[in-house]
Amino acid sequence: MQYALIDTDLGTMGLGWTARGVNRFALPGTDRAAAEGLFAGVAAGTPDAALVARVRAYAQGERVEFVDVPLDLAGVSAFNCAVYRETLTLAWGETATYGDIARRLGDVTLARAVGRALGENPIPLLIPCHRVMGANGRPTGFSAPGGVTAKLRMLALEKAAPGGQYGFGF
Repeated sequence: MQYALIDTDLGTMGLGWTARGVNRFALPGTDRAAAEGLFAGVAAGTPDAALVARVRAYAQGERVEFVDVPLDLAGVSAFNCAVYRETLTLAWGETATYGDIARRLGDVTLARAVGRALGENPIPLLIPCHRVMGANGRPTGFSAPGGVTAKLRMLALEKAAPGGQYGFGF
């Protein structure tokens, strides 16, 4: 694997990849050193310039999709891969609930398992787990730096309609 840090309007993001595709992505944390720490022991490389430009455009609020980006999900469970495939169908500004994703997988009782799988998402943003909400559209459970506040910030950037009793008033 190789990695590169990407300075964006949202902060420093990290991108990790193999010959098969992107296999790790780090959303902005507290500082550049923290982002770099996520890739300790990994060789720095030169990322695909077009992908870097798309990540920066996203951070500036431009409508950007990543569904065509090759992903390397080697070592990820079959269930998590299925959850990620369903999550990839959510377009810019579109949200769904954990239950919606579970229903698409054929069993609404898997909503908590969907939440766990999204909490383990190694490629957030590209696999848009920030677009998946709790019951009644409530923004819950975001394991990236900044937690739910970061999720709301990304959804506001995408001009997603707030759900449930919460708005994006920050």
